[in-house]
Amino acid sequence: MDTEERTRADARLLWDHHLMHHEPRPCSVAIGLGSHDLGVADTAVELYRRGMAPLLVFTGATSPTTRERMPRGEAVHYRERALELGVPDDAVLVEPRARNTGENIRFSRELLKEAGIHVSSVLLVSKPYEERRANATARKLWPGVEFVSASSPMTFEEYVASIQDDRLVIDMLVGALQRLMIYPGQGFMVADPVPDKVTAAYERLCRAGFTSRLVAGDAGVRR
Repeated sequence: MDTEERTRADARLLWDHHLMHHEPRPCSVAIGLGSHDLGVADTAVELYRRGMAPLLVFTGATSPTTRERMPRGEAVHYRERALELGVPDDAVLVEPRARNTGENIRFSRELLKEAGIHVSSVLLVSKPYEERRANATARKLWPGVEFVSASSPMTFEEYVASIQDDRLVIDMLVGALQRLMIYPGQGFMVADPVPDKVTAAYERLCRAGFTSRLVAGDAGVRR
């Protein structure tokens, strides 16, 4: 296996691990986590149309990745997309302040509480490679609620083609995996063990230089 094939194989291992493989089912609300990817809004709308949630919440401010692409904020752009796709205005709430996954969950929880909406289950809609991290974060910050993870049903190859930036996608896969390993110890999410073969793939990708999304101050590779 040459270097490029090894990199793609390792990236697929990380991709598959990040997916929770949940079957969507009707929930109290669907929460779409803001990002650079409008496909999150599209997936939330599709779930709404299928009767999986009577209400959509979009959460997110901006980040260095989205500041130019979504100048009005991720949640606002998601809402605009949903309205364009025919979702009624009164079926969409916006949480425009969150700047990380923990804030996505905490601020959405507060918004729904203030709106008097009882929540027993949440369809947690994210980018595919953020499913597991978002789920582990939500379980830490919102106990007593059942979370069903959802994302665009795409393969790794299809997602790379849609983003048109192989390196960016692999960097993000690596960054999301690092957070799965270090954030439980920092109290940000529940522990979600990473299989050895996935850890090995992650370390190879770090050594290959896919490190731009790693948390500062962490070497990325376990020595």
